[in-house]
Order: sequence, then C-alpha cells, then structure tokens
Amino acid sequence: MKSLNKLIDKLACTHALSKEEWVQLIQGRDSEVSEYLFSLARRTREKYYGDDVYIRGLIEFTNYCKNDCLYCGIRRSNTHVNRYRLTKEEILSCCYAGYELGFRTFVLQGGEDGYYTDPVLEDIVKSIHTSFPDCAITLSVGERSFESYQRLFDAGANRYLLRHETYNASHYARLHPPSLSAAHRQQCLWNLKKIGYQAGTGFMVGSPYQTPENLAEDMLFLKELNPHMVGIGPFIPHHDTPFSGERAGTLDLTLFLLALIRLLLPKVLLPATTALGTIAPDGREQGILAGANVVMPNLSPGNVRKDYALYDNKICTGAEAAECIKDLEQRIHSVGCHIAVTRGDSLNTAEETQFSPRHS
Repeated sequence: MKSLNKLIDKLACTHALSKEEWVQLIQGRDSEVSEYLFSLARRTREKYYGDDVYIRGLIEFTNYCKNDCLYCGIRRSNTHVNRYRLTKEEILSCCYAGYELGFRTFVLQGGEDGYYTDPVLEDIVKSIHTSFPDCAITLSVGERSFESYQRLFDAGANRYLLRHETYNASHYARLHPPSLSAAHRQQCLWNLKKIGYQAGTGFMVGSPYQTPENLAEDMLFLKELNPHMVGIGPFIPHHDTPFSGERAGTLDLTLFLLALIRLLLPKVLLPATTALGTIAPDGREQGILAGANVVMPNLSPGNVRKDYALYDNKICTGAEAAECIKDLEQRIHSVGCHIAVTRGDSLNTAEETQFSPRHS
C-alpha cells in the first residue's frame, strides 16, 4: 500500500507515470489506496475549480448511425431501435427550455447520421449561436473530415467530444468494425485541437478484452493529447449487441481512474457520467467525490429519451432529466459542491500541446 501511495504522490507532483507504474497502480488498488487517491483528487479539483460543478444540457438529436460498433445499442445492425431525428426547430426548442433552466452550454450528441450533412449541421449550429450568443456549443457527432470540423467551428461550435474508446489498435479492432481504426479516431482528435476546439476525449472502463496495459496506454495518450475534457464511464452491455453477454465495467475501477485523471491533468473538465448513475444510484455523487466537476442532464424531448439507448437501463428521468434541476442541485450539495450557472470553460489551456509531425 505504501508503494502505491508513493506512486500517487509522484503523480500528484509530476503529473506523469510510466506505463509500468500505471499498470502497478491499476492492478494493486484497494479501498485504502482509493480513499487516499480520492482525497488528493478532491483537493486538486478544489485548487482550480473550487466547489463548482458545471452543468451541460445534453440534446441527443439523432439515434441513426452508419457504424456497427459491437458494444453500441444504436449500431446500424440493430433493427429493434425506434429511430428518430430532431428537426432544427425541435433542437432550438430544447435550447430555449434549457436556457430558462440556467444552462449555458448545450451538447448536441448523436450517431454518425448521414442526414446531418455539413450544410444541415452548420445551419443548426449557426442558429443556436445566433439565438444564444452567451452559450457554448458542444458537438459530439463522431468522426468527420478536417474541413467539416472547420466549418462547424466557424459556424459557432466551441467544443467537441470524441472518445477515443481505447488507444490500443488491436483492442480497438476487437470492439469496432473493420471500417474504423484507432489511428483515424486519434487523428480526428489532433485535428480538433489544431482547429481550436476545446476538445474532449475518453474511454470505456471494463470493455471486453480490456487489460490493465490497455488502460495504461489510455493514460499515456491522455497525457500526450492534453485534452480540455475527459469523459470516462463503465462499459455496460446492451441486449441487442454482440456483447450482450459480457460483464459490465465496475464502479470502483471507474472512480479510481477518474481520480487518477484528475491528478494527471489537474485543470481538465471531468464529467460524472450518466453511465456512472446507471450502475449505482449515487454514482454521479461518488464521481464528484473522486474529482469530477461536470454533469450533463438530459434536455432531449421526453418522448425520445428512451430511444437513445447506447446500453441497457440507461437513466433518462429523475435527476438525469434537466427539468429536475432542483433535485440535481440537492444531490450535488450533499457532497459539498454546488451548481455553477456559467459556460464553465476548461482551464486546461495554458500549456498547449505541441503538434509533432506525425499528428500534422
């Protein structure tokens, strides 16, 4: 235990570990080591963000997707999904409702849906930007070309979320169809940073075939990329996917990695995700106690929330629903924090990543 605490102290001081040290920490963790780590992670978050927790209004605007990722409930091959697309007017209506509730960031998330071409999505982004000039616009719509990302940035999008899912190419290939590659996904992230987005990435915890070495490589990639936000969550199987019978990721490992990321990238924005709240009733509160400082309640129309089912039993009502902001405030207050009604921009901007030739 003392040796692991020394590694945690080293991470807190230097914000870096070797691959072997990451593996040692991940494999050797126990409850005492975790509590020590969580206390340092909370202290680090408080140093830069105080007790603020930022809220983002999540709008899941399409569950069509051209991809066939083996873990995803809205994968192309799943014929049991009730597919939907929101119109520009419906999306703007969600934004108006969210603005009244105090949201100053809107997150447009969807599958890789060919209906939303650059002109269509550009028009939606411009309309939101014109209607809510004091708000940040975050997109999470998968892999697109450099030119597409640039157009959407010029239209008013400020942030982009694209989980790399797993850094290791072989592991990535076991989770995705041959048309997708780890290298291309990572290149998209470098492109987003080059354009000027506040870029967010992340990975699944406990996905099929994942090893501690895979997770160590994820941490090394986070250090190299130096993103503005990192979203991680436990793998949760969906009954209509090839991974329906696989074991879910665990709460304890997800919380442990959240806290490690807080020490690795002290100024990063770190969400307590919906998946955390799905595997444990107080999962998001535990995430905040492990160093997280973002939550993303759902602003999508009530009649489609259940259809954006990336995994089984996803919560879409209660404190997850944006209308229940008072309940969410109470939950966050119960762990010593409060909701900050601001854009909540990332502070992880002072030390910009240098773009090496292989990422150009």
